Amino acid sequence: MMDHVEDDEEGLRAKLHELMIEHRDLDDSINALLQAGTFDQLQIQRLKRKKLLLKDEITRLKARLIPDIIA
Repeated sequence: MMDHVEDDEEGLRAKLHELMIEHRDLDDSINALLQAGTFDQLQIQRLKRKKLLLKDEITRLKARLIPDIIA
């Protein structure tokens, strides 16, 4: 039973790591487009929206890994 919980936690941590890398990559892409000066506003909006969705998912995963403890 405990192995299943540990495997699940490992899977959540791996997914969290993937999402954080993707979030950082999106941030880099947005910054590169802005610095290039030849950016498409709609494309940047889409990237920012995707970045925000990733951030929300990261927050949810972190909450599952580190539950609030009310004393």
